[in-house]
Amino acid sequence: MAAATIFLQNTIFTSFIFPFFLVWLIAFGILQKTNILGEKQAQLNALISLVIGFILISAFNYSAVINNLVLFLSIGLVIVFVTFLLWGFVSGGESRLWDPKAPGAIRIIMMVVLFIAIIIGVFWAFGISLGSVSNLLFNQVWSQSFWTNVIFIVLIGFALAVVLAASKGGGNK
Repeated sequence: MAAATIFLQNTIFTSFIFPFFLVWLIAFGILQKTNILGEKQAQLNALISLVIGFILISAFNYSAVINNLVLFLSIGLVIVFVTFLLWGFVSGGESRLWDPKAPGAIRIIMMVVLFIAIIIGVFWAFGISLGSVSNLLFNQVWSQSFWTNVIFIVLIGFALAVVLAASKGGGNK
């Protein structure tokens, strides 16, 4: 005799509905909390979260994607924690890493160093050599178009940052 199951254990729930709502609610919460799209934009945040949820569900093997993201997130959190711990030892615990009074260039340099340390730590944790990463990133069929798009997106982000900084600081003086 087959074991009795409840309707919430049905494949449609466990494979599609639950992961969709999980991603939708997390994305919506992040967008609401960070106000990336502006304040009082709940409808827009909900719509973008809905699209993100549908993209996840339409992914071929999203459960493997989620498992890999959790793995990288846990390793990244450990690396960030150790970095902040070391920063506290070096600074004597008196200064903050994201000190609002620090000049912008120093904050950017600290963020870049932290990002590079995280990347190197992840490579070291998985036993990946830098030569194989270089080969993977730059000697593939897709490499040229990928890096062209990355550079384009970075330039757009830089231009937006400059415009937003100028408008925030009263650039019309």
